[in-house]
Amino acid sequence: MDFSKAKSEEDFNKAHAKAFINEIQHLLSPEEAKLISLTDVKQMIKSNSETYIGMKVIPIDKIVGSEGRYNDFDNRFFPKSTHLKNRWQHVDEAALKDITLPPIKVYEIAGVYFVRDGNHRVSVAKMRGTEFIDAEVVSLQSEIKLKRADSLKEIKKQIINYEKRVFYSETGFGDITDYWCLDFTSAGRYDVIYNHILTHKYYMNLDKTTEVSMEEAIKSWFYNVYFPLASIIREKYILRDFPGRTLGDLYVWTVRYWDDLKKKFGDDIPMDAAVIDFKKHYKIPLAKRFLNRVKCIILRRAITENPKLNLG
Repeated sequence: MDFSKAKSEEDFNKAHAKAFINEIQHLLSPEEAKLISLTDVKQMIKSNSETYIGMKVIPIDKIVGSEGRYNDFDNRFFPKSTHLKNRWQHVDEAALKDITLPPIKVYEIAGVYFVRDGNHRVSVAKMRGTEFIDAEVVSLQSEIKLKRADSLKEIKKQIINYEKRVFYSETGFGDITDYWCLDFTSAGRYDVIYNHILTHKYYMNLDKTTEVSMEEAIKSWFYNVYFPLASIIREKYILRDFPGRTLGDLYVWTVRYWDDLKKKFGDDIPMDAAVIDFKKHYKIPLAKRFLNRVKCIILRRAITENPKLNLG
């Protein structure tokens, strides 16, 4: 076996081991170790149009995901499966011999890149510490600019923060209500709230001779719809049964649940009854939450006490 083959096999084994360790370290939060899927990001950003940019030299660290091979590599582009070994090693051998490979193909969206073709080349480049790579770029339209992220969770947080800034800026919601903590853990929720306000405004206008202003509609929706329901959610301690979720999340979910109940059983179902019934159906059992917490503590202690498990 010549040097390049031996070295490429060693490189793959190291990369594969790092993927395994990364998976173990995220055993209780496996989504954080997954390579980001372009489809998931497109669904949140809702990008449809695309523009062909052509050849560019792009930073490797701005490549955060893949269009189709996101199950084969982890979030740092380390190979997760041994079936990738032969192709990965061929690419690594080419790098060792200074053989120029064709440019990769990527989608650019919101300032970060997703691989269309060339996942193995990106994986090898990241393993070798390469900073830049030649790429053929197609850009997907987006108003938001994302910072580099290691997980879909991080990207989601950036998108939600952007949506909040836009919602508060365009509606004046905070100035009108003096309420600045309408927060969500899922993208697209501010559009839901905006539609709720528009619907509320429509019903307000039914018995009016003059058009109700948007400011009046926002204020009325907040004090007559959102605030009463949010108060019940607080009074019934619903949030503690949904750890990691926000009052805004619970508002959206319970409104949907309440609407479903009214369609099935009529419009006479009280708001507080809908909230209590929602809690019974969807709360996370205390025992399960406690067990998950114990598993997390045990895993962290095992990683801390065994240096061999902490290679990342």
